[in-house]
Amino acid sequence: MQPFPPPRIPANKLRPGRHWYATAAAIAVLLILVGGAIGAYGLNRAIDAVDTDHQFANGETVTLRLEPGSEKTVWVKYPGPSPGPGCDISGPGAPGLDEPGADVFLTRDETWTPLHTIDVQRAGDYHLTCSSQALSRYALGDSGGLVALAGRLLPAVLLPVLGIGICAAIVLVTALRRRGHRKRLLAEHHAHAS
Repeated sequence: MQPFPPPRIPANKLRPGRHWYATAAAIAVLLILVGGAIGAYGLNRAIDAVDTDHQFANGETVTLRLEPGSEKTVWVKYPGPSPGPGCDISGPGAPGLDEPGADVFLTRDETWTPLHTIDVQRAGDYHLTCSSQALSRYALGDSGGLVALAGRLLPAVLLPVLGIGICAAIVLVTALRRRGHRKRLLAEHHAHAS
């Protein structure tokens, strides 16, 4: 006597539904896109961190229009061993020049390092003069170079990894639960057939 083949169970009867596969893929795609956008934004910010098109030399005074919280940094291209460069700032209130964190900004043939971050309490025009005993060049920019870029790129890497991990977990759990549900339905069918 030949056994009957197991009954065919329609895929839409199995739980959880197949829509969970699409949900898993959507989560992965969304987190990959968000990570890519964060990475592109961070890279673009790092590329434009220093305004090397508007450099100034030792002893030149530049006038800046600043507001509190503007987070401007003075960057220097400094050739080396003589006493280091320094800057003075004047303007409304008591503007200050703070020590920046360690960072670096690279162009094709130049290395720029942050010299000072500018701290102002009131909006207004400020006059900045920098000098050193070496032939230094100065430029203004944001406070983020390569070290800041590495910090910004961390979420750009972690989000896609998280998205792929969540996707894999949802797919695995869905597949295992659907398989278990199919086995239960087959067992119920065999119990009713006996």
